[in-house]
Amino acid sequence: MANIRSQIKRNRQNERRRLRNKSVRSELRTRTKRALQAAQSGAEQTPELLRLAVKRIDKAAAKGIIHKNQAANRKSRLMRRITALSAAQSGESPAGD
Repeated sequence: MANIRSQIKRNRQNERRRLRNKSVRSELRTRTKRALQAAQSGAEQTPELLRLAVKRIDKAAAKGIIHKNQAANRKSRLMRRITALSAAQSGESPAGD
């Protein structure tokens, strides 16, 4: 344990940030999972859930919780997976394949 006052304060700040970041990352995973499950089941709220997932990813990148390139990769993968699922639901071939 540090005995320098500034380091003790820094440890407290880091712990608060770690817990905040942990909850944000968890929410990212939850929103992504819900959007994918809705697309798999063919639910009509899929576009809304996808919009919310993308919004959370963008917000996490803006706050520095994930890197902006990581956010772009996550959004790209999510869009491609949902497009493929919705195309499979309607019996079409996904675009680009």
